[in-house]
This record gives sequence, C-alpha cells and structure tokens, in this order.
Amino acid sequence: MKRAVSFLILVYVSLPILLYLFPWILGHAIFSHLLRLPFFVDLSRPEDVLNHTCNFYLNTEEGISLGVWHTLPASQWEEAAGKSPEWYQETLADGRPVIIHFHGNVGTRAMNHRVQMVKILSAAGYHVLSSDYRGFGDSTGEPSEAGLTRDALYLYQWVKKQSGGSLVCLWGHSLGSGVVTNTAVKIQEQGSAVDALILEAPYTRIEHLVIIHPLIKMYMFLPGFESFLSNTLKRNNLVFPNEENLKTLTSPLLILHAEDDNLVPHHMGLKLYHISLQTQEKYHTDVHVKMVSYNANLGLSHSNIYLAPDLSNVVREFLENLRK
Repeated sequence: MKRAVSFLILVYVSLPILLYLFPWILGHAIFSHLLRLPFFVDLSRPEDVLNHTCNFYLNTEEGISLGVWHTLPASQWEEAAGKSPEWYQETLADGRPVIIHFHGNVGTRAMNHRVQMVKILSAAGYHVLSSDYRGFGDSTGEPSEAGLTRDALYLYQWVKKQSGGSLVCLWGHSLGSGVVTNTAVKIQEQGSAVDALILEAPYTRIEHLVIIHPLIKMYMFLPGFESFLSNTLKRNNLVFPNEENLKTLTSPLLILHAEDDNLVPHHMGLKLYHISLQTQEKYHTDVHVKMVSYNANLGLSHSNIYLAPDLSNVVREFLENLRK
C-alpha cells in the first residue's frame, strides 16, 4: 500500500518538474501531431476516402512542404474524371466560393469527422482545400504557432492568386480557429481583409484551454502553478489569442459551437461572438457577424457539428449574404 501511495505521489509531482525541465513537452501535448491518425491511410491517395479530390504539395518556405487536398464541388465530379492536377487548380477560378479548412490538433486531414465535413461542403457547392500543418501527416517540419501562421498565410495567398476573384473563406476548427484568426490579422495588417471567417468550436486563447484540462486542473491549487504554466506557454511562444485577434478583425464572421462541447466550452465561442460585435461597432463597420449554437440534445459535442441537419443552409446563407 505504501509503495502504491509513494508511486502516485511521484507521478503527481513529476509533471511540474518535467514541464520545468522540458517546456517543449507542453507544445507537443497541445499539437499532438505525432498521433498520425488514422493509421494506414495513404495521404497521397485522397480518392481512397474522398471523391474527386486532388492531392498536391506546397513549399511554403525552405524545408517545409505542406500536404494539401483540393476537393471539388460535387457538381463538377463527372467533369473531373481523368483530369490533371493543373485542371483542378484552374477550377479555383470558376466563381464558386473556396473554403480553406484548418483542422484541430491530433491526426491528419484524413480523419473521419474532417472528411465528412469536407463532403458536406463539397455537396453544398464549394471548393474545399484541406491541409495538414507542418509536422502533421505528410507535411514536413515541426509545428509552432508562428510556423502554422506563416504556412496558412502562404496557402491563403496562393489560393487568392488562383481563384480569380472568387470568394475565399478561412475555416478553422478548434486549434485551427487560432491559426485562422492569426492569419486574418496578418492579412489585415497588409492592407486587406479576409473575405470570410468561419470558426468552429473556437477558444478564447490557448492558455484558457490548457488550465481547464482535467490533468492540469489537479495542479491548479498549487501556489504559483498557473503563473508557471503561463510562463511555460510563453517560453514555447504558444498564445493563439483569438479574443485579442477579434478585437481588430473586421471580416465577416460565422461562429459554430455546440452547447455540449466537452473540450472547448460553449461560453468561449459566445465570448468571441460578443467581442466581434463590439469590434464592428467600434470601427463602424456593417460586416455580417453571426453565431449558431447547437443544442446539447443534438449530441454534437466538439467534433461532430458536421452532423447538424441545417449546417449546409447555415453556411450557404452566411456566404451568400456576403455577395449582396
């Protein structure tokens, strides 16, 4: 019994010590990029899981190659048979909206709930580009907040060049919401605004998620632990400050959040919605800002909003409103 108690105490005190000695562990835990789920999927063959999808790679900077899938609108599937990657690229300028989808942590662009979301968006008539972050899937490099933001900015600018004026929307789920708002801020600082932003299950800032994790909550009563955790995140340059970003962003925004989200509390999405409304009022803009909350009875939780029966209509109404 004494040995068991001693072991539990050792395990308990080891986490703060490990974080202090090896602060990079926290970054690996947040990204969880080494869990390359699902297993045994060849990411260079998207046709195994998605209809009429082309795989290609973008070199965003020296040593960094991003794996990207381009899924066509369902109405173009028959026409796409036997077509080259260059043909797929040219279709981005056909006038249909283009959605660049940035997923959450853990796994790759081939995970089932991500594939299902792409299928729904394709069926609704959109081009969808889904990329794995650096260090995820078959993308090279190691993830960092700055690196993910640079890659997303490169991908957005590449799509804008190919799209011939088509509407380009940045969609971020969970971790991806921070990537999206970081990228949108960079674009706005360059003198333009992103055509549209969709944030699915977004958090206020990454620190607020970390401190409510069940493993971390066991340590929050320790004097100075929260400050230690905050400093460790800063040492890793991990902020993903959605709430700060939305205080300056003037792009049209749609927030999707399930009330029963067990990873990112619904109140975080609600707070971001109110921040964005205040921003539009502050800058006297008339851009469309909307939040859709899904009732807990639907059981959508954190990753299953693609199952919402009205999702296609919600997205279509939001994007069509921007064309008026």
